[in-house]
Amino acid sequence: MFDFWQGAEGLPVYGYMIRATIVYFYIFFIVKVLGQRSMSSIDALDFIFGVVIGDILGEPLTDGELPLAGPVGAAAMTAGLHLGLSVLALRAPRFRRIIEDEPVILMRHGKILHKELKKAKITLEAFLMDLRLNNANDLSEVDYAILEMNGSISVIKKSNYESVTLNDLDKNVPSKGYTSVLIEDGHIIEANVKKFGTLDWLRDQVQQKGFANVKEIFVMTIDETGNIYVSPK
Repeated sequence: MFDFWQGAEGLPVYGYMIRATIVYFYIFFIVKVLGQRSMSSIDALDFIFGVVIGDILGEPLTDGELPLAGPVGAAAMTAGLHLGLSVLALRAPRFRRIIEDEPVILMRHGKILHKELKKAKITLEAFLMDLRLNNANDLSEVDYAILEMNGSISVIKKSNYESVTLNDLDKNVPSKGYTSVLIEDGHIIEANVKKFGTLDWLRDQVQQKGFANVKEIFVMTIDETGNIYVSPK
């Protein structure tokens, strides 16, 4: 009866399906416990965790003779170590430098630091590509280029080439704030609607936008200034 957990020779198809379901929700639970930080950027610690977890829990999904208890326990131990190191890095700055690389300045005051590029094992072509991806095609506009701990390169342009803001023009514009989804794929998100009005108010907005009902709308959002965006199906 519990062959899917203990493992058995010639494990039936439904046993693999049960295992896959268990592993899927188990990894989902681990990720939720560790927090979104592990998903936002992949640094060395997160990369190791992803590889090890995948290897531990991947094998029992293909080999039905292996018991599931061992890999599940090993995965929990790995997740605990990962969480422990992350917490320790937050509380101990000196230890943080061991597991997290410090940012490396690759370009300072418009000058490319060749030695730093060489240390980081980044070719000039790859460096220029990253600058282009940061909308910095003209090297004369770049003040700093920094290799971040997750491997991406951030660019700080010289002040003369920064985009002009409304604050620079002495114009006060109300903040649009957070955008909330009112309708998604023809379904009303009532929790969000209640923040701005009633369902009758929403239906009036839908009609004002030229739609007969919410079923015709793929997505409808509103920001904190009351600006509404609608995309039809």
